[in-house]
Amino acid sequence: MASHPAEPQGAGRPDARAQLSGLIFAVVLIDPDGRIAEVNHAAEDLLGTSSVRLVGTRLIDRIGPLDTRVEARLLASEEALVARDLAIRVAAQESRVNLTASPLGGFPGWRVVTLSQIGHDDAANPGNSEAMLGAPAVLAHEIKNPLAAIRGAGQLAARKLPHADKKLAKMITDEVDRIARLIDRMQQLGSTRTASVDPCNPHEAIRAAVATMRAAGSALGEIEIREEFDPSLPPVLANRDALEQVLINLISNARDAALAGGAKGGLIIVQTRFVSGLAFSAIRNGRAVPLPIEITISDNGRGIDPTLRDHVFEPFVSSKPSGQGLGLSLVRKLVRDMNGNVSHDRDARAGLTNFRLHLPQAPEAA
Repeated sequence: MASHPAEPQGAGRPDARAQLSGLIFAVVLIDPDGRIAEVNHAAEDLLGTSSVRLVGTRLIDRIGPLDTRVEARLLASEEALVARDLAIRVAAQESRVNLTASPLGGFPGWRVVTLSQIGHDDAANPGNSEAMLGAPAVLAHEIKNPLAAIRGAGQLAARKLPHADKKLAKMITDEVDRIARLIDRMQQLGSTRTASVDPCNPHEAIRAAVATMRAAGSALGEIEIREEFDPSLPPVLANRDALEQVLINLISNARDAALAGGAKGGLIIVQTRFVSGLAFSAIRNGRAVPLPIEITISDNGRGIDPTLRDHVFEPFVSSKPSGQGLGLSLVRKLVRDMNGNVSHDRDARAGLTNFRLHLPQAPEAA
């Protein structure tokens, strides 16, 4: 008789239910009629309700309507299915997921369905975008020295030129300064250094970000900013300066979208809440890290161009005519450096675009 390895000491081997609960993607067991029989914690989070309410309902009704080809395959209870970059709707909010359906041998009609949000997959595998930013960061360093010389020459020319021509020299120095700021952001994106994280109050960071924008002369006065804060929210584990920068970028984008959206009244909603059980793959060490602190920045603009929705966090992608396409890339990097996750979705029913930050809770408050 073949020998078996010794059981691990301690609490013993995790059973199947414990293993499914620990997965960072949604797992749904459906019966031969296409009804949900069991879900894990990640599925509850993705589908926006508890297992008690999900069990017995049809999966198609929870995530549809789907692409007709995918829906037909999903209704064929004996067929396996792999669908990538699939649009699903949960409570009128659209998300893009990778979906698989696997028949269970020996149990006719029963299948296991997995749903993995594309933004969360990307957070677990940041290597490609970071590698892409490495070369521009090195190039940026080499460009800064000649830029400084050009700026100095422009300033010198401004002192010697006639008054009528001084504006040309000023234009040179202003453009050099603009390029230098762009290069600084490219270097920040390509940096592998991360700032330390400490417990901080997310509501204080949000209000500081709004105050900074108002002090800078932002057009926030034309827009209603609605706070929907959870007063019992525990401290978040983050870098305070980085978190404020992330919030400034997201609120600034929300402002631009609300002003350009043509809505009768521009609106930004900043919401905080505690989401238990939410976990993604940690960015720096590859382990599952709970991310129960959620900060959502919503605006009532027109929404993101459908052709850009899957690329908004990539560098040099922007829907603004004068945009550089680095703001959201920087947001993603800073959030990843804090072991967090950032994603976006569109709530068609409410007419809102939502950018969601999920961050770890400070250990002292856990």
